[in-house]
Amino acid sequence: MPFDMNLVQRGARLRRSPFFEATQRHGATAYTVYNHMLFPICYGDLEAEYWHLIHHVTLWDVSVERQVEITGPDAFAFANLLTPRDLARCAVGQGRYVVITADDGGIINDPVLLRLGENHFWLALADSDVLLWARGVALNAGLRVEITEPDVSPLQVQGPKARDVVHALFGDHVLQLRYYHFLETALDGIPVVVTRTGWSGEVGYEIYLRDGSRGDELWERIMEAGRPHNIRPIGPSDIRRIEAGILNWGTDMTLETNVYEVGLDYLVDEAKPASYIGRDALKRIKAEGVARRLVGIEIAGDRIEMNPTWWRVKAGGETVGNVTSAVFSPRLKKNIGYAMVPVAHAAPGTELRVKMSGIGERRATVVPKPFVDPDKEIPKS
Repeated sequence: MPFDMNLVQRGARLRRSPFFEATQRHGATAYTVYNHMLFPICYGDLEAEYWHLIHHVTLWDVSVERQVEITGPDAFAFANLLTPRDLARCAVGQGRYVVITADDGGIINDPVLLRLGENHFWLALADSDVLLWARGVALNAGLRVEITEPDVSPLQVQGPKARDVVHALFGDHVLQLRYYHFLETALDGIPVVVTRTGWSGEVGYEIYLRDGSRGDELWERIMEAGRPHNIRPIGPSDIRRIEAGILNWGTDMTLETNVYEVGLDYLVDEAKPASYIGRDALKRIKAEGVARRLVGIEIAGDRIEMNPTWWRVKAGGETVGNVTSAVFSPRLKKNIGYAMVPVAHAAPGTELRVKMSGIGERRATVVPKPFVDPDKEIPKS
């Protein structure tokens, strides 16, 4: 095996995806644990993977995006209770990027929601236990719902040639998908849902496998279709997602942060007629204003590797916040990232200092984010 799984797993507690053997066969060199599953995050040099994503097409095993499935006569009302977005504006066949909020306005998760039927929803999750949260909410909600984790495992096909690959797999009709729309179909009898979504800032699709026994078959079928377009398996690119202004739950936002602090206030539909968990708290937070914000920063000096911990941010010799994510952008030739800082230090052009483990202090400057393609013209194209 290219990677010794005994380094991260002992016993059967951590689950393996339907594509696990394929990721081993195709040379995954590193894994992490995400939603209680093994997650392949690298197949070689991270910068080479980044450039391949930018110029060609890539395949990611993101089965760790576990699904919470909500069905039953009151499924719409229940799903609408979980998020500040008004799901009445999400038609069957559409998806939405949403936040799930706690009663104090904190961010429990930021899934992609798919509406498969009038009362049928999937939540494709970041790394937190939303299945348990949803079941807890349902216990006293008085609504007729069933909340389960279905046999659904997504892959992502990302990069400028992604459209060519899915066209080869699914035909002309898949090219009609608009951003955040999806279709239910089959590939050689393998049941899938294909969405026009992704976590890369590039043109992308996700293919949700609905039969875990056929994971290896689906993987190799995609690789075959992608071979003329130079497809390559990689892990999700933190370089590209930071360039694109994409946040990572558990790193850039947590249960202790809210949408107004991290710049996701567009996920709150203020005119939403139905109530939802956290509504009163978010109204109060907006009215009072926030004390801190997540900002973009550029860090001076030689290239850095991605921060393994939150780095301290200093102003006037005092610690005022933290760098949540930071990395070197090869095309911008700059160290870029995000920092959570007091509002008084959040204006573009503000000079800060960053204390980096094992490196020392460097100058940092607050800059606008996203760093690349601020209007998301690339993934929408």
